[in-house]
Amino acid sequence: MNKIRDILNTMDYGPAPEDSKDVRAWLASHKAGFGHFIGGAFTKPRGETFEVHNPANSEKLADVAIADAKDIDKAVAEASKALKKWQALSGNQRARHIYALARHVQKHARFLAVLETLDNGKTIRETRDIDIPLVARHFYHHAGWAELRDTEFSGYEAAGVCGQIIPWNFPLLMLSWKVAPALAAGCTVVLKSAEHTPLTALAFAEICVEAGLPAGVFNLVNGAGDTGAALAAHDDVAKLAFTGSTAVGRLLRRQTAGSGKKLSLELGGKSPFIVFDNADIDAAVEGVVDAIWFNQGEVCCAGSRAIVQEGISARFHDKLRARMEKLRIGNPLDKSMDMGAVVAPVQMREITAKVEAGIAEGATMWQPSWAKSFENADGCFFPPTLFTDVAPSSTLAQEEIFGPVLASMTFRTPGEAVQLANNSRYGLAASVWSQNLDEAFDAARTLKSGIVWINSTNLFDASAGFGGYKESGFGREGGREGMLEYLVPTWQKKAKALPESEPVPAPVPGLGSDTAALDRTVKLYVGGKQARPDSGYSYPVTGKGGKHLAEVGLGNRKDIRNAAEAAHKASGWSGMTGHARAQVLYFLAENLELRADEFAARLADAGASSSAARREVEASVARIMHYAAWADKYDGAVRAPDKRMLTLALNEPWEVMGLSCPDEAPLLGFVSLVMPAIAMGNRVVVTPSPRQPLAACDFYQVLDTSDVPGGVVNIVTGDRDTLADTMARHDDIAALWYFGGASGTELVERESAGNLKAVWANNGKARDWFDAGQGQGEEFLFRAVRIKTIWTPFGV
Repeated sequence: MNKIRDILNTMDYGPAPEDSKDVRAWLASHKAGFGHFIGGAFTKPRGETFEVHNPANSEKLADVAIADAKDIDKAVAEASKALKKWQALSGNQRARHIYALARHVQKHARFLAVLETLDNGKTIRETRDIDIPLVARHFYHHAGWAELRDTEFSGYEAAGVCGQIIPWNFPLLMLSWKVAPALAAGCTVVLKSAEHTPLTALAFAEICVEAGLPAGVFNLVNGAGDTGAALAAHDDVAKLAFTGSTAVGRLLRRQTAGSGKKLSLELGGKSPFIVFDNADIDAAVEGVVDAIWFNQGEVCCAGSRAIVQEGISARFHDKLRARMEKLRIGNPLDKSMDMGAVVAPVQMREITAKVEAGIAEGATMWQPSWAKSFENADGCFFPPTLFTDVAPSSTLAQEEIFGPVLASMTFRTPGEAVQLANNSRYGLAASVWSQNLDEAFDAARTLKSGIVWINSTNLFDASAGFGGYKESGFGREGGREGMLEYLVPTWQKKAKALPESEPVPAPVPGLGSDTAALDRTVKLYVGGKQARPDSGYSYPVTGKGGKHLAEVGLGNRKDIRNAAEAAHKASGWSGMTGHARAQVLYFLAENLELRADEFAARLADAGASSSAARREVEASVARIMHYAAWADKYDGAVRAPDKRMLTLALNEPWEVMGLSCPDEAPLLGFVSLVMPAIAMGNRVVVTPSPRQPLAACDFYQVLDTSDVPGGVVNIVTGDRDTLADTMARHDDIAALWYFGGASGTELVERESAGNLKAVWANNGKARDWFDAGQGQGEEFLFRAVRIKTIWTPFGV
């Protein structure tokens, strides 16, 4: 028998296995295999199946059926059938059901933790202490939102039937992130489990029965990519939520283009881990352990890029190697293990290939001395790995590895650290380590990431929004912003379809004025100056009875490029305070009102009655004032998930946005899109109504006299869909609003898949721009910002 003093001298660990007999008994009771959970009951396994294995030892755990088109149809039909009854319940009644799910998850916490470890390979310490408590937390949190939905989200209703596709790295936790807000909003769900790790989702379906959730509210289908594609394509799915790879996210963006489905994507990451020279180095080293070796590095927000200040890099790396030497990897059910198994052999091969590519590119690899002992292990064990001498453009620095591999670089100045951190097509998360909070917050505000942890990493809570920038996707999960992903404005479902707009007239002779009046040709407005279109062409604009009014520039992709460049140069606008922007907008409203008669006459020439024209100008002035009022008031939120932790949900501008304006109400529609965008600090490239652009073109004279800096508003006239296509594909335009025909919505959603920019489109539906509920309000403000969550610990 070991003596305590001997153990203290050696610090050896004895085995501490978690008992798995209850889980194995449950698996044995399903030895015939698992079907799908549809309409409140399990189907019998039929057709094709796939095997589920324990990645720690290759043991077969279960057979699971693969859903085909008929299964998807049945599941969606059951969800549709249950939708009206679920929505007819009061918020309190829905809250009671969600609360029951939370309680039953807690009752089965040990069972679920063991099952998740067997299925996924992550350590029992993580499933027991992190995953399952957070699952319960999400259902508790959203039981509260169910109770408060009608008062806190007045004017909104449930999106409808939701298709949800979850990944294999956090199977039950990702389920809760999606199912809980959907149910709280009043939606019903068809969820596709992860192909490698379906077992806890199947156990959750049994919990739904046990907790008394009405049949059809939650439905579960199993399978791989084809099953997910069939679910995404189903006509009766109103909202699609996906967590997974960026490549699949692009496919889903293209597949759902023009379908009218709401879409949220939480995709890949290559998160920076910045260590300044005044950081607590020992704490930062422990942070690295949590950042990249948590869940074997199979985490979309894993801190996989260490960016360390040059003066401390040698000491930091020495301490990190010493800490890596002490990490324990092995049986995930052993409570003394730090790391478990990678999910599957295919993932092992992908990690190995990227590591070999890093070595070939000249980076220096280091692994603990015991790493070779796992080379011929039965399970999928990959040792913690450190690369130094990594080039910023290398595979290791740019590509997501999704394994326990850290690529480390150095920097000299804080500005260089942020440049290196932002040198990525991803923007999911970042971690900043510094004892100087001024330095830490300055970095946090300039990092292009949806989540920033200060002196901490990989912290999550249901109250704190989670989601990324750039190719890490769009949409948020958690918090108030996560609820809005499952809600739509009440008026929207009854909106009428717009007719498809015809292309602008061709710039050919014979369509101009036949009068002796001086010819008027309106230029573009780029960087605060009038500019001729790159094409050299213009097209005619006609008014009442086909009367020729003017020629306007026919913009092309080079004009959009020039406008986007001008918008980027006007970055000072985003750095101004909300109060300063508000003063400019009030001045803008004042100057438009001074020229009200002129603008009303312009609208009347275009075909509006004199009374309608004056009404539109008055509404435009009021709308500018509305957003001037909001410029310094649409704030973020401070949340306290822990007694020594604050999370700041900050509303940040997209910076450069593209706006495609509607034909209806050519001045008011233009103002209704431009004003919320610039009020929130964005700079815009805007294409006005192609048929009646003159009021918007006259508007640049008001901009010139109202202290709006050049480049904040750039106006490019031309064919809406041609220019929207260019803006959708433009990498330096971060978000696009499109208000035109249904085919245009399909176009911009499909073409934005390459860079995964956020697109807000009207799906070819009419909007009453004069109505305060449709033409202005929180919906516009929410779409004009992206939310950054900054986690800040305090105390000693």
